[in-house]
Amino acid sequence: MSTTTEVSTRRRSLLAGTVGNFVEWYEFGAYGFFATVIAANFFSSTSTSDAESLIKTYASFALAFFFRPIGAAIFGRVGDRIGRRPTLIIVLLLMTASTALIGLLPTYATVGAAAPWLLTLVRALQGLSAGGEFGGAVSIMTEFAPKSKRGLYGAWQSLTVALGLLAGAGLAAILATVLSAQALHDWGWRVPFLVALPLGLVALLLRLKLEETPSFTRVQEEPPPAAPGEVARAIVLGICRLMGWSAAGYTFLVVMPSYLQSTLDATFRQALVATVLANAGFALSIMPAGWLSDKIGRRPVMVTGAGLVVVLAFPLLNLLQDKEAGLAAKGAAVFVAGLVVGLMAGPGPAMLAEMFPTRARYTGLGLAYSLSNAVFSGSAGLIITELIKRTKNIDIPAWYVVVTCAVSVVALLTLRGDDHRRELRD
Repeated sequence: MSTTTEVSTRRRSLLAGTVGNFVEWYEFGAYGFFATVIAANFFSSTSTSDAESLIKTYASFALAFFFRPIGAAIFGRVGDRIGRRPTLIIVLLLMTASTALIGLLPTYATVGAAAPWLLTLVRALQGLSAGGEFGGAVSIMTEFAPKSKRGLYGAWQSLTVALGLLAGAGLAAILATVLSAQALHDWGWRVPFLVALPLGLVALLLRLKLEETPSFTRVQEEPPPAAPGEVARAIVLGICRLMGWSAAGYTFLVVMPSYLQSTLDATFRQALVATVLANAGFALSIMPAGWLSDKIGRRPVMVTGAGLVVVLAFPLLNLLQDKEAGLAAKGAAVFVAGLVVGLMAGPGPAMLAEMFPTRARYTGLGLAYSLSNAVFSGSAGLIITELIKRTKNIDIPAWYVVVTCAVSVVALLTLRGDDHRRELRD
């Protein structure tokens, strides 16, 4: 393969890998940003309080995450058997269809108790597709990447998380600005989900042009012996290394809007501005963190990120709670919160890819990521909202991220210092 062709193939792999992730996180972000509106439309009845409706909305949110490991196992197995390309095309079609369907669902006012069940069913389908997305996309990007740039290539996957969340927040902010509160409640919330259709079409066209990775092709020709015990241990270790990223990422970047509204009495627009700032900080640090991890290793960069969350979580949250603090200071607080999460997210995909052999990479890293997200991301809103309701302790979000990041620091310290210099294993 010529150098020009090789560079072109790598660029296509980056685009095809990241675009599906963008669609996925755009939708999950939109759902999080419109959680209070969705709660009122799908989970509210005359006998249900606003807090109970929000908790049920987050329960549906969490359920989708618990379908991710199932999707990771199913699609990961397929991707490790028949290839990354065809599996990622199937996953994208399921993701796009289920996301657009949310925008068409009838509400509680129309079909009564059937509404939350229909929403939950569609969320389950989204969870299945999302579970199959990450493992395949990261496998594609890191298997095509030069050895010295795996951290940078993998960081694109995390960057599209930030870009997807920012796109969801940006569209939500525009709708909240141009529409009345009633119009937003009645039909405006549907728009972000229907936008998934054209986004999915662009992603499909890119993935149809994708080639199979050299690593997968080589393993198909001479398959190495299986080592299920090794893969299982790596999955457990991967979950521990990721849990801080998962918990802090969703707490600061997605759950925060509802927390600011329901606990600190912020307006919908103020909460969205805070979320945009947090995601801007997140986006700005991801690529430098991935690049730096190629130079000095995954361990120092990710340990620094998790450690900073442990140190800064309470001061940042207390600043947000302080009614005397200025808007600029609060904006800086959420920006810094996103910034430190990016230090974990940048090197994270490459770190995971380096933990698994090619014959089990799609399945292994997909399961580690999806299980970590199911427990520590998907459940973040539910856990935080329910604990605040029961304990009346508004510091719960800080406790949540401090405990999970402390565990991740310990697990990340087990990384070898030269993992970023080694070839990916077959």
